[in-house]
Amino acid sequence: MSQRPRRSGKSSASGTTKLAFWLQRAHPTTCEIAALVGYDIVLIDMEHGAIGVEAADALVVGAKQAGLTVYVRVSHSERVPIQYALDSGADGVILPQLQDADHARVATAYAKYPPLGTRGVGFSRTHDYAGTPRNFTTRENRRARCFAMIETPGALADAEAIAVLPTVDGLFVGPADLSMTRGRGLVQGNAADQRDWRQAAQAALAVGKSWAIPAHDPVSLRFARRHQAEFVTISDDLSAIRQGFLDALAMAGRS
Repeated sequence: MSQRPRRSGKSSASGTTKLAFWLQRAHPTTCEIAALVGYDIVLIDMEHGAIGVEAADALVVGAKQAGLTVYVRVSHSERVPIQYALDSGADGVILPQLQDADHARVATAYAKYPPLGTRGVGFSRTHDYAGTPRNFTTRENRRARCFAMIETPGALADAEAIAVLPTVDGLFVGPADLSMTRGRGLVQGNAADQRDWRQAAQAALAVGKSWAIPAHDPVSLRFARRHQAEFVTISDDLSAIRQGFLDALAMAGRS
């Protein structure tokens, strides 16, 4: 696999919003291709994608070697899935379906070692398969980032309380589920949707935290950039394959 310089998931000083994609199937070459064409971040999707623990562990290594920042959306916001992802060396976790600030307080603590959180110690890749240096937990708490998803009415109402948690590094808006659970049906990117996105963004930015959002259309992408999103997801592996097949059919005169 070709190697590219490692890039941080954090926005540059100029405020450039970084570009990410969802990975739903365990195809390492997808990460390599995405890195080669210019993506910054991969989100390994273990909530909706068909990716198991062992496959995710290998994907983290390959994607980082390709030069991508690697975040894992865990299958559910509980201790074991969060620790699996972080012990693999992922740059951070994204925690889905948080119901409110109390839920977020418990779940995000699994991503940070004591005294900040409650993450358990397991000797693995992050320890270089050796012992634990004296400053390991402090260093790992800084390295491994934790994004709390805002995709339920309770999480949105508690966005400020969630953002201020010391175990939270940023908020990640889930626009599809947020619109559905707020009673608006499928997300449209309309004024009501954008009010919710703005509420979450402002909650994060007000306390110096990052925020991110899927932005698969020009409206949401403009919104994200205007409101200083750290990164956006603009595609996924399966949609990219579909679009590539469609482009080839159009070139061949069959559409």
